[in-house]
Amino acid sequence: MSFNFKTSQKPQDSSRREILMGMAGVAATTLVPGAVLAQGAGKITMKIAITLPESHPTPVALKAACAEILKESNGRLSIDVYTNGQLGSDTDTLSQVRSGAIDFVCTAGSIYGNLVPVAAINSIAFAFPDYATVWKAMDGDLGGHMRAAFDKFNLVQVGKVFDHGFRQITHSTKPITSPKDLVGMKIRVPATPLWTSMFKGLDASPATVPIGELYTALQTKVVDGQENALPTIDAVKLYEVQKYCSYTSHMWEYFSLVGNKRSWNALPDDLRALVTRVFESQALKQRTAHDTLNASLETKLKGQGMQFNRLDTKPFRDLLQKSGYYVEWQKKFGPEAWALLEKYSGKLA
Repeated sequence: MSFNFKTSQKPQDSSRREILMGMAGVAATTLVPGAVLAQGAGKITMKIAITLPESHPTPVALKAACAEILKESNGRLSIDVYTNGQLGSDTDTLSQVRSGAIDFVCTAGSIYGNLVPVAAINSIAFAFPDYATVWKAMDGDLGGHMRAAFDKFNLVQVGKVFDHGFRQITHSTKPITSPKDLVGMKIRVPATPLWTSMFKGLDASPATVPIGELYTALQTKVVDGQENALPTIDAVKLYEVQKYCSYTSHMWEYFSLVGNKRSWNALPDDLRALVTRVFESQALKQRTAHDTLNASLETKLKGQGMQFNRLDTKPFRDLLQKSGYYVEWQKKFGPEAWALLEKYSGKLA
């Protein structure tokens, strides 16, 4: 930020006031990294980082929320959404939010789980049979417990979580019909122990690849397959490098907006209330949009050449139980969080 002052031996009182106001603006910006307070106008600009492409329902919802916030705040708060990983990978941008270089990141619970372990408990394999169970859990006691855990890491979860869908396995050369089809399979997973543990328990060979590099990794056969929800498979155009999609619904994932607590608390109370209300409203709209899109995507992806199959998931869950997967994660998450999960999922371990 720069200031242009008229040179004078003895500035008038009004000039002194302008200088002091300018210095106060610099101080405010320095005290709240990431958030930029526009000089003399009381306007604040903030940034959201997300690695998903613009066409995905979550960035669409984020941008709609930011437009609404700009309008309802009469231009006092402007929030820009940087999609497609423009500001870095998920782990990079989470680190930048912690430092205050970026105000918000919107990413998956599996990514947050590397820092805030309980934030990934929703991704326990085969925990949720349907969306009715998902939303009872995430808008209920389990979600509240997960949200509270961010606080000690100087982060704050803003609004309700976005739907990132039940994840399905795709493969370049064959459908997945039983656990034996996963033996030795090189499958891309997010950079989190929970995914790695699950697929190792199913005798696959998981490999972590950033979402921005996934298409190339599949194209060059670094990995044979991957697992994501249908909207992500469509948005990243994985149908061009994957032929088979098997409905395993092995995990359900969310995205949530998480901010730097210092930047968040520096916002005036009325703006925090506005941001929370608008993002909660857009999260509910995103859930509906995601569901509508998901319902239409099988037909669309079939038109792109993908083949789909449904399968019995009980043998997969039974194999995970035998491998000790559920007992392992029960110990890692602890009795309180696990009890809240099983309140909705039923007995897992």
